[in-house]
Amino acid sequence: MKVVWERDSTTVRDVYEALLERRKVAYTTVMTMMKILEQKGYLKKKLADRAYVYRPAQPKRQVIGDMVREFVNRVFNGSAEPLLVHLVDDHQLSPEDLEEIARIRRKP
Repeated sequence: MKVVWERDSTTVRDVYEALLERRKVAYTTVMTMMKILEQKGYLKKKLADRAYVYRPAQPKRQVIGDMVREFVNRVFNGSAEPLLVHLVDDHQLSPEDLEEIARIRRKP
């Protein structure tokens, strides 16, 4: 999704080549993941010449929210508390992060 958001519209080949710069990945893996993201409603595709061009189907913020909710539901049975406890225990949250979370929670 990051590559698609960066480019606004892209092909499987473009995403594959962008990911290859960071790590080894199979073309078919990228193709499969983009198909899954399309089936979930995160991407739209349109045939252009001989290749499908993919675009985001929803705003980035909405997609991230949906993915986080799906993760929390799948891994933590719908409760975000164990995730937050894990992040705090592993020191993945700075004191500033914790203050920001507290500030957001205080909002009516």
